Amino acid sequence: MSEPGASTARPPEPADTSFHEAPAWSGVGGGWRRLFGGYHALGFSFEWHEFQPAEEFDWGRSFHPGSLELCLNLEGQATVADARQCVELRPRASTFYFQGEPPLAARRRGGERHRFITVEFAPGFLRQHLKKEAAHLHPCARAVVTGQGRGSMVALPEPMSAGFLHVVESLRNCPVFKPAQETWFRCKALELAARAFFCPPDGELFCSRQQRLACERAARVREILRERMAEPPSLQELGRLVGCSPFHLSRQFSSATGLTIQQYLRQIRLERAAALLRAGSHNVTEAAFEVGYNSLSHFTVAFRETFGCCPGFYPLAARKAVPGFEG
Repeated sequence: MSEPGASTARPPEPADTSFHEAPAWSGVGGGWRRLFGGYHALGFSFEWHEFQPAEEFDWGRSFHPGSLELCLNLEGQATVADARQCVELRPRASTFYFQGEPPLAARRRGGERHRFITVEFAPGFLRQHLKKEAAHLHPCARAVVTGQGRGSMVALPEPMSAGFLHVVESLRNCPVFKPAQETWFRCKALELAARAFFCPPDGELFCSRQQRLACERAARVREILRERMAEPPSLQELGRLVGCSPFHLSRQFSSATGLTIQQYLRQIRLERAAALLRAGSHNVTEAAFEVGYNSLSHFTVAFRETFGCCPGFYPLAARKAVPGFEG
């Protein structure tokens, strides 16, 4: 962070502002949207992706030249390759990569559902906030911060910790009013940079065995609920499936994700319903029943609280949001 009294001016703009990633996502329609930010204007950009390509999808075309991008992968398998290695990105894992020369090669597997968040960082933003601690950064991030990054680089993927997952869950539904959103998302960008780009000292562990078990159980519960959201198992059955008492499972899930099990179930139901409405394959009633709502009025209220409009108007609102997207 900058010292007290230091300039609060925004980082300098990248030299090339002609690149825009919208053409790279034209094939997924409403499956790509900005959560907040602007790569050129603010130095960071949060984006949400949810789509299922019939064939292998080239997502490397969306990487900004000269950017360091963090990918928080929830579902779907992908690869990212530089001149030296090709890494496999699996569900509930994260990686980051620098788009230099030659460009990275990145593919998303066809026939799978892909859900992930990307955070694009401009070099100026990273230098402003991380340069003083450059010696402690991962080599890929250090090269960008010190201005030595030329060739494309990709870091080895890591399973997302409970802290990562907590941030990911919060990004979809910003909890502050619009005037405070830039500050909130800027803080989230810096938090993610701190979690992802710094190398721990030798021998330091990210979490204890108990925390790892909690993460694994929470991940298994999320998987079960995604598969059975229309008829979810009871808390007692969930505990039996993951080998934990219902009481401890409830506490561990909340600690790992920042949400109760019921809050998470509500979230994934509404996300799935929104995807069905965007695709045009279901009307409002069909979408509500498909994801497990037995009351159309309850579904409508919950949907409006989450997406800011009634479900009947959502497909039009989602389509209007895409053309003006700033990559």
